[in-house]
Amino acid sequence: MSFTFDWNEFADQPHNVAPRGERLRHHLRRADGYLTLFAWNLWKIGPFWLRYRRLRKAMYGRESDIKNAFGCGVSPIEGKDEAAAALLRETGARRTLVRVPSWERSGLERQERFIRLLSQAGIDVVAALLQNRDDVLDPARWREFLSEAFARLGPLCSGFEVGHAWNRTKWGVWDYREYLDLAAPAFGLAASHGAKLIGPAVIDFEFHLYPPTLAVLPFDVVSSLLYVDRVGAPENGQAGWTTADKVALLKSVVELSTRRRAPLWITEVNWPLQGTGEYSPASGRPNVTEEQQADYLVRYHVLCLAGGYVDRIYWWQLISPGYGLVDSRGGDWRRRPAFHAYRTMVGNLEGSTFLEKAPSPHVEIFYFRHGPDLLAVCWSAGPPRDYTFDRPVARVVGRDGRDVKPPSQRLRLEGSPCYVFFRQ
Repeated sequence: MSFTFDWNEFADQPHNVAPRGERLRHHLRRADGYLTLFAWNLWKIGPFWLRYRRLRKAMYGRESDIKNAFGCGVSPIEGKDEAAAALLRETGARRTLVRVPSWERSGLERQERFIRLLSQAGIDVVAALLQNRDDVLDPARWREFLSEAFARLGPLCSGFEVGHAWNRTKWGVWDYREYLDLAAPAFGLAASHGAKLIGPAVIDFEFHLYPPTLAVLPFDVVSSLLYVDRVGAPENGQAGWTTADKVALLKSVVELSTRRRAPLWITEVNWPLQGTGEYSPASGRPNVTEEQQADYLVRYHVLCLAGGYVDRIYWWQLISPGYGLVDSRGGDWRRRPAFHAYRTMVGNLEGSTFLEKAPSPHVEIFYFRHGPDLLAVCWSAGPPRDYTFDRPVARVVGRDGRDVKPPSQRLRLEGSPCYVFFRQ
C-alpha cells in the first residue's frame, strides 16, 4: 500500500495523506501483528510492573550525574548555516541532532557541509535517518541511502538514529515488523563504518513496541520521542501517568527487553505554540503560550534527568516558527523565552550532580551540586505556594537567567522555575 508522500515544510513533518478508512482497513488486515505484540507484552506484564514499582519508588532517591545531558536539534537553513551554528553555541548545548531524510538523498552533500560546520564549532552531532513509505516498499533504495549516509557522515557524527516515529503511519511504516526489516540492514552497514546506532525512535507513550524491537535490534543507545504535550504541563497525567511515571515505566521496559545495559535518550520533545498557524505541528490543546513553553521545557528536563534513568534529552528544535527556541519569521530571528530558559538551564545544570528531591507535596524542589555551588531548581505545578528553606539563601535566579528575587529563606514559588543558590 502506497500513497504519494507529502511533506509539510511548515511543521517539519509529513501530511497524513492516507484516508482514515484506508488506514483502518490496513490495520484490520494486519491484525496478526497486533496479536503478536499483545503476546510479546502479556507474558512480561508482571515483571514490567514489578520493575516499574521498584524504579518509581527509587526515583529521585539517589545521586546522579547530569553529564552530556543536553542536546538541541537544528536544521540547515540556506544561507544562514553559520548563524544557526552560532545560536546553537549560544544556548550552551554542545550536542545536537540533525535530521537526514532519505528522500533528499541528492542533498547529502549539503547535509555533510552543515554537519561539518557544526563539528568544527565543537558540537557533537547525531544524525536521525528519516524514512518514508518508498523505503519500506523498496528495501534496496533504503539500503543505498544508509550506505551513503554512513560513508559521508560517519566520520562527522557520533551516532545515527535509525528510522523516525515509525509508529505513526504518516512516516511510512505500517507495522512493527516493517520497522524490523527497515532497521536490520543498518547494523551490518554501520559495523563496517564503526558507527553507533540509536533506536528504535518510538514516538509518544507506546512502550509496548519496545520488547519485540529491542529483542531483535541490538541498538547501542535506546531512544524515545517522549512527547507529553497533549496533556499540557509535564506533571499532568495521561490516563494517570505523569512524565516521571512514564520515564520509570520506560526504563523498566527497556531493562527487561535488552540483555545488556544501554543508555536511554529522549531524542525529540517540544511543545507547539499558540498563534503560529500552519507552522504548528499540532492543533488545539497541545499548543501553549511562549511563557508556558519555557516553563514546561525546564520542568520536563529536570523531571526526566534528575531521576537518573534518562541520560540525555534533545529538544526539537532550535529554529522553527511553530515550536522552536528561535522564531525565524521575519527578517530578524527572535529568541523566544524558551531560548533564554534553555540557556540558563544548561548553564546551571550541565556537569552538575543531582542530590535529592525535597519531600514536599505541594511544590517541586530538586537539589543539585554544581562545582562549588549548592542550588535548587524550584517551582509549583499548581497555584503559587510559599516555601521556607532550611538553609540561608544567597541568590535567586529566574527561569531566564536574571536575578529576580531578593535572597530570602521564604520564597513564593510559581509555575516558572527558579534557581535558588545557597550560602556555603
